[in-house]
Amino acid sequence: FLKGWEDDRNLQVGRTPPLSSHKWATHFPRLRELTGVPYDRMLFFDDSVWSDHCGEVERRCEGVVTQRTPNGLTAGEWENALKKYDRARRAELPVAV
Repeated sequence: FLKGWEDDRNLQVGRTPPLSSHKWATHFPRLRELTGVPYDRMLFFDDSVWSDHCGEVERRCEGVVTQRTPNGLTAGEWENALKKYDRARRAELPVAV
């Protein structure tokens, strides 16, 4: 990843190679590789109103939980995403007999 703008504490993520506008193809494999965090432990927020990045990521990066935020991240969207993440994690738990 490129660090940047003028402050090295900020991480600039976007379309600068090796990244592209296809987040499922570049961002997520790279994040998984660099952090060791599996897809099923990732939560992705996206404010795109011109493309369905969330849908693409869900279809192609199995396990990533996504939340669209077309008006920026609101408290309601944050809470909804956490609920979706919780449901996804609970679905992975073995059923007690």
